[in-house]
Amino acid sequence: MEKGAIKKRIYQFFSGLDPQLGFIFLGIAILSSITFLSASQNTPVLLADQIRNLVLAFLVMWAVSYIPPKWLETAAVWIYVIGVILLIAVAIFGLVKKGARRWVNIGVVIQPSELMKIAMPLMLAWYFQRREGIQNGWDYLVAAVILAIPVMLIARQPDLGTALLVFAAGLYVIIFAGLPWRWILPVIGVLAVGILLLIIFRGSICASDVTWPLLHGYQKNRVCTLLDPSSDPLGKGFHTIQSVIAIGSGGFFGKGWGQGTQSHLEFIPEKHTDFVFAVYSEEFGFLGNLLLLGLFFALVRRGLAIAAGAPTMFTRLLGGAITMIFFTYAFVNIGMVSGILPVVGVPLPLMTYGGTALVTLGFGAGILMSIHRHRRLVQS
Repeated sequence: MEKGAIKKRIYQFFSGLDPQLGFIFLGIAILSSITFLSASQNTPVLLADQIRNLVLAFLVMWAVSYIPPKWLETAAVWIYVIGVILLIAVAIFGLVKKGARRWVNIGVVIQPSELMKIAMPLMLAWYFQRREGIQNGWDYLVAAVILAIPVMLIARQPDLGTALLVFAAGLYVIIFAGLPWRWILPVIGVLAVGILLLIIFRGSICASDVTWPLLHGYQKNRVCTLLDPSSDPLGKGFHTIQSVIAIGSGGFFGKGWGQGTQSHLEFIPEKHTDFVFAVYSEEFGFLGNLLLLGLFFALVRRGLAIAAGAPTMFTRLLGGAITMIFFTYAFVNIGMVSGILPVVGVPLPLMTYGGTALVTLGFGAGILMSIHRHRRLVQS
């Protein structure tokens, strides 16, 4: 085969990918692999699994980038309905692992809540596309019901972290669709007052004999531990205290690759999953964090640019929501590892170990690339 033909084949293979997003994801994946190579020195199989999962996520991203947004719009309702049916199936006869009913066996074991991270923005973007130009207050209430059904089903499993992510994914679509500020500001005010009261009266509110409505006991403990992790340093507060120590001990330049004492002496729990940012921070320090945060900032900036240039309301809303999902993942994970948010089990995009989350994020990135690739092919 001639060299020119090989170059043409390679170009055609990658032609669906947005170069800027591709290099950003590649940069984060490289940092992820370097961190895993250090964190998994005693368990090399984890590194091999993570590289396999990253390759799978990139393949999913590449495949989805060729799917026209019009096809996604056509399938949006079906994907949402199937997702809700699977969530109901989980509630009725789902598999229980570690006290949570989150999985269902349909020939293969799946976690339907992961599907809703993509199905929710698809469904709401489809709905507002149909209501473009004729929206009223009732449309936002209908959208709230569409959002509430799967969120409540997921929260009952219980899986508060995923429920919050699905809620955020849908809420971004509703806000981008034009939700009036007069509806948003009162909610922000109530939340601010609630947080202030929680801080002021945490002693009495967090007492062991006090139960919180709508929350399980362990969820209450996570919030109370956030307010005062030193109240139980060897128990509930251990995760937060040790991760904050690791981040602080990294200093400006970090301790160096493979030299993180908190991680290698096993002080950091879940160092391959939820707390991988603590491992990274200890070894690469403030400068390393600037690089990683810069990549996430570039990811959000590029995603929003793609959404702003999309030709239809469906693609604009979907692109904006998918981009903000990446932001939410990164913000919540880094916040909980840094001790400013409760521990809710939210992964750090492309850094946290796990196949399902990586494939979901790869699917979302593929949607962004599809929107960019087909922007001239779709008429407004």
